[in-house]
Amino acid sequence: GQTRVLHMLRAELESFFDILEERRQSSDISHALRTFSAQPYHEATPPSVKALNRMVLESQFLRYVIAEVAAESGEPPECVKEEAAGILDKMAQNLQLSFIRLLGFSLSKIFKRLFRSIWVNEDGLARLQQAIQEHPVILMPNHRSYIDFLVLSYIMFTYDLSIPVIAAGIPLMGMSLIGEIFRRSGAFFIRRSIGSDKLYWAVLSEYVRTIVRTGFAPVEFYVEGLRSRTLKSLTPKLGLMQMVLEPFFKGEVYDVLLVPVSISYDRVLEETLLAHELLGVPKPKETTTGLLKARKVLEDDYGCMHVCFGKPVSARALAQGRVNRGQFNLVPRGLPLNASAELQEFVNGVAHLLVRLQEKNMVLSPWSLMTFTLLQSPQGVDWDQLTHKTLWLRTLALRFGAHLNWPDSEVMSDSLALHHSIACREKGRVQLVEEVGPGPVTQEEAVFRKASAVLMCASYRNQALHVFTRPALVALAMTTAASPRKGEQRFCFLQELFANELIFIPGHAVQDFEEGCDGLQQCGALTITDQTLRVTEEEQDAIIFLTAILQPFIETYEVVCRILCEERFQTFSEKSFLSSVRDAVIKLLISGEVRSYECLSSNTQKNVLWALLRMGAVSKSRV
Repeated sequence: GQTRVLHMLRAELESFFDILEERRQSSDISHALRTFSAQPYHEATPPSVKALNRMVLESQFLRYVIAEVAAESGEPPECVKEEAAGILDKMAQNLQLSFIRLLGFSLSKIFKRLFRSIWVNEDGLARLQQAIQEHPVILMPNHRSYIDFLVLSYIMFTYDLSIPVIAAGIPLMGMSLIGEIFRRSGAFFIRRSIGSDKLYWAVLSEYVRTIVRTGFAPVEFYVEGLRSRTLKSLTPKLGLMQMVLEPFFKGEVYDVLLVPVSISYDRVLEETLLAHELLGVPKPKETTTGLLKARKVLEDDYGCMHVCFGKPVSARALAQGRVNRGQFNLVPRGLPLNASAELQEFVNGVAHLLVRLQEKNMVLSPWSLMTFTLLQSPQGVDWDQLTHKTLWLRTLALRFGAHLNWPDSEVMSDSLALHHSIACREKGRVQLVEEVGPGPVTQEEAVFRKASAVLMCASYRNQALHVFTRPALVALAMTTAASPRKGEQRFCFLQELFANELIFIPGHAVQDFEEGCDGLQQCGALTITDQTLRVTEEEQDAIIFLTAILQPFIETYEVVCRILCEERFQTFSEKSFLSSVRDAVIKLLISGEVRSYECLSSNTQKNVLWALLRMGAVSKSRV
């Protein structure tokens, strides 16, 4: 049976090819200097960078906004135009093939040191090559590591595909030398928060729309907005999503193709940093010096990486019957688009759909499955038991539609060795590794160290969380509802509660409930008799395991709500909320009233606040 499963798993990943294998056998300099012949959009020569910037500044839309801002501020239009030119100059990419070659050479050296292999699905790249020639393409990768965008550009260069222009955060621009290399490799830099700066919004949106409209290059951006500190998907941000779709809405292009890209790591470079950030340790400032100090990262082993290019999603097909594009004919193309509620709902739905597709195409490592058992066994677990449970979980994950990288029967031992900084095996028993520091340890420091180990482990569990989300929510709903008929109502409540925690496509509650029920039926944990759903007694192991997955989140939500009910929290700021909750949770962990160290995750604590805000239990106002 094990051999049959291994053959099946290998067959599923047959379309993946290791791009580092050839790099280990041939010259990196020859690879970087070879003839690069990417097929452009509609086989037309894209405009130069200078011509592109000129088109933006001279556009009817930007002239309209400049006149508006000048009238509102009382400044001369020439001064406002000069300000717009300054914004564009600071923002714009300056893509040059010579710097792509430099990056290609450097990254070949770096990636061979960091990773054993980088697997890419070649059928996905073939689809992408065809798509780039036919329509404007938007690459939408998940964001788990600082090197995500470098990997994608490296793959595009290796396969002679048009190098994308990439939306990057302003902090990267501030890195002397490195920031300029990134700019000349296709990065354009945008502020993390733009607020109500009308001119900045106008320059950015017109810049993005012009790139899409002219087919200058594929556009790449992270729909989640930020790098995920928890390694699970984040609620999508909609600003850039609407910008890339606008040329289609206005009829300036026939279609826009959205390509979900799923990047999965055996081990992320920033694993310790992630846990510390969640515990309130400030993120280090991005500087060139910091990058050079991080060179010791090159001495470690980060296993394999999988990059899966999903099937292009047509904006035109999605909009069919859902968006009335005739409304845009009433407004001149050069004027601002006031997004209706219908349009905002559509953009939101598309963004959530793309994140779900990223999740579905993820290739998961055995370690992601092993962490479920490790986190549910805080005192450690015997190696034989961990192996048995992980193999059982593998069967469950495959039934739920997961893609797994499971090359051989030794892969679990190899995974444990790879993650030696998180867990270790001693005398046949596996347990989490806690940080070691100098001198005596206070109770608070002991909690911090334990929480750091737990959150590091939890981040890898989170990579596979989406596989079990819907069956787990159904299992929890069915086992806690007063009657089977009320199970679906309970499911909808839990889905609403965890809408910032887990990804659900708006308006798909019925489909999600059915997907969860199908998963439980496949593993024999749920039966349907007389049109009534019932949890079976025979498969209690599956039910216990699935409900336990959600327990850390439930406990965090419960604890935060309990703290918020205290009188001092009648009115509070978000900043004071996080520090107060952290202090209170540490005390509860020391006293034993709270069991899960995941309650210290600032990400989950914030999500509780947004859930309460969304559900009307809390109100927010600017002071």
